[in-house]
Amino acid sequence: MAKTVCVVGAGVSGLVSVKQCLEEGLEPICFEKDGDVGGLWNYHDEPRDGYPSVYNSCRINNSKEMVCYSDFPIPKEFPNFMGHRHFKRYLQLYAEHFGLMKHIKFNHEVVLVEKADDFKNSGDWMVTTKNLTSGKEEKRRVNFVMVCNGHLHEPNIPKFRGLEKFKGKVLHTHDYKDFRGFEGKKILIIGIGNSAADVASELSRHAKHVSF
Repeated sequence: MAKTVCVVGAGVSGLVSVKQCLEEGLEPICFEKDGDVGGLWNYHDEPRDGYPSVYNSCRINNSKEMVCYSDFPIPKEFPNFMGHRHFKRYLQLYAEHFGLMKHIKFNHEVVLVEKADDFKNSGDWMVTTKNLTSGKEEKRRVNFVMVCNGHLHEPNIPKFRGLEKFKGKVLHTHDYKDFRGFEGKKILIIGIGNSAADVASELSRHAKHVSF
């Protein structure tokens, strides 16, 4: 009987984990709390607490030849530096090509992972999931757990003395979608990572002033 594997998340890492499990003769079951594959790249117009989020203008920062799976090239007609829509479509094509969709339960959240009572002998885990459509919870026993949910679902907001007195808008890029609402504003961007650079560049064309 094949060993069972719980895969948490159906993003870039989760999909390839499901595929590798199948190739090794394991039986994966993947739980994804969103309604489609993609993880971070499954764009939504509104940010949601507990979910990863990207802004509308977000593009990959490496060429498609560098970010594709080694056994599934990105289609030639796709742009070299893809936006989130093209990249999500690539992940959908990957999942469809390798028959991964039937192993994924969408709109299911993993709420608890704990050792089985006989863990010392079996090494098994008990996984509790919640169907976000019906609200029903279910517990199942698996042999292995692969955590592939990423780390970008929770914004890291630094605390600065006096920030509570600031009367303007304070926003993390997790909740930023586009320039609308920032026209003519004076904006301070804190941070020098990829998202900060992208947002500073975009807002500089619409805001009154951007300090970076």
